[in-house]
Amino acid sequence: MTEPMPGRAGARALRPVRVLDILRTYCGLALFGLMGLLWTPVALPLCYALPARAGRAFGRALIRAAFRAYLGTLSWIGAYRFDLSELDSLRGQGPLIVAPNHPTLIDAPLVISRLPGLACVMKSGLLAHPALGAGARLAGYIGNDDLLRMIESALAELRDGRQLLLFPEATRSCDQPIGPVRGMVGWISKRSGVPVQTVLLEADSPFLGKRWRLRDVPRLPITYRARLGRRFDPPTDAQAFIAELQAYFRQALDKAPAAACGPCQGSRHDPPS
Repeated sequence: MTEPMPGRAGARALRPVRVLDILRTYCGLALFGLMGLLWTPVALPLCYALPARAGRAFGRALIRAAFRAYLGTLSWIGAYRFDLSELDSLRGQGPLIVAPNHPTLIDAPLVISRLPGLACVMKSGLLAHPALGAGARLAGYIGNDDLLRMIESALAELRDGRQLLLFPEATRSCDQPIGPVRGMVGWISKRSGVPVQTVLLEADSPFLGKRWRLRDVPRLPITYRARLGRRFDPPTDAQAFIAELQAYFRQALDKAPAAACGPCQGSRHDPPS
């Protein structure tokens, strides 16, 4: 929130900055919804017109391009700073379970914008969302309501050589620095024989977090950073692996300097590449 300044002159000086933060915050949210609504009437018929493999490739390419454009726009208007370049090294590394922590609503776009062809496990309710559902279904994203079906679909993606985005918490973090890690990431890694690449997502604001309220306007710009964490080999004991993963995230994020509002290196308006 904006720091207080004494006197009427201070209040007058702050007012334009505060209004600009409000405009940038809600315009950014509105843009995300608008992009989804505009994509829905295109994606919906393609779900039926295209073969599944072609639709999946086309849908994922379009979603990645849309997220890159969206994040670039947020950076251009000065609302956000993004430092996501470490994710680029995962391109072309073959099948991986990409496992980030989940502090905010924007986490999936951050990762998807950098990794082409990425499969994604998501809340099943989003597959019926009017702005997001048709595009997600076209892209072949995987709902998490049916555990067995979700695991089999995830295994199929990994067998085909693709990378899989799977948030180990299965929802935004309800505790700091991370909420409870669910067992599915261990089971999928064990059954597929594919390693788990952790990603540490850090933000210097609680904006879009679990306890964020729509009326709360953050102080801008907000810094988002992605760091590659430890890569875990496929476990032999999935339950023990979950405890190890939870402890690793907690230790790594407790040490994270970005949580204390450290700015990104480089230009404030540098868009995702």
